[in-house]
Amino acid sequence: MRDDVQQLFADRLYPLGIELTDRQLEQFEVYYRLLVEWNEKMNLTGITERKAVYEKHFYDSLTLAGAVSFGKQGSLADIGSGAGFPSIPLAIAFPHLRVTIVDALAKRIKFLEEVTGQLHLTQVSCLHARAEDAARKKEHRDGYDIVTARAVARLAVLNEFCLPFVRLGGLFVAMKGTDISTELEEARFSLSKLAGRLVDVKRLKLPTEGAERHLIVCEKKSPTPPAYPRKAGIPLKTPLLKT
Repeated sequence: MRDDVQQLFADRLYPLGIELTDRQLEQFEVYYRLLVEWNEKMNLTGITERKAVYEKHFYDSLTLAGAVSFGKQGSLADIGSGAGFPSIPLAIAFPHLRVTIVDALAKRIKFLEEVTGQLHLTQVSCLHARAEDAARKKEHRDGYDIVTARAVARLAVLNEFCLPFVRLGGLFVAMKGTDISTELEEARFSLSKLAGRLVDVKRLKLPTEGAERHLIVCEKKSPTPPAYPRKAGIPLKTPLLKT
């Protein structure tokens, strides 16, 4: 039986082409309960009120469906996933997706393994690694249809973290907040260096409070140059910027 919060959540997803079953809604509810439970032991999110989690985390994660036709995609990597956003909501809504979650903090990976286990998300794997190190491995480099990152770093840094994971012709979608004009401008240099091309910038607002969001969509034009990503820690300390 769906309650008001679940029904509103499901209704808001219809325009994105997402229709959730009762089982999928129950998976979101279990995810919410685990998030609140583990948040008492470790810092996963500052948002714990149920309605807010459903809008600001679950719905926000699934707005990616407004930029990507997930029914046509097979694999996704979420870089610096934190508490599992957007990867876990996407894995619930699109169970055919093969999802790889990359995060550098072992405690967060332990939480995500608990979530994927309890939700029976058999297509999701959790990788404890720095993005720069994982992207050097053959099984991840130039290999994913879609790569995402949400609230991880500035776009000039994200390009080096994420584009090496994207397959030729695949997409990197950065999830950003309000004013992105400065980030977009400074990221042009790294985008060019890393064989990316800006395809689209989608602007949207969260339904209740009207908070602004942007989805920055980039296409991979050719394989990642051998020099990138640089050693772990360097992209964050010294982003690729035009001098």
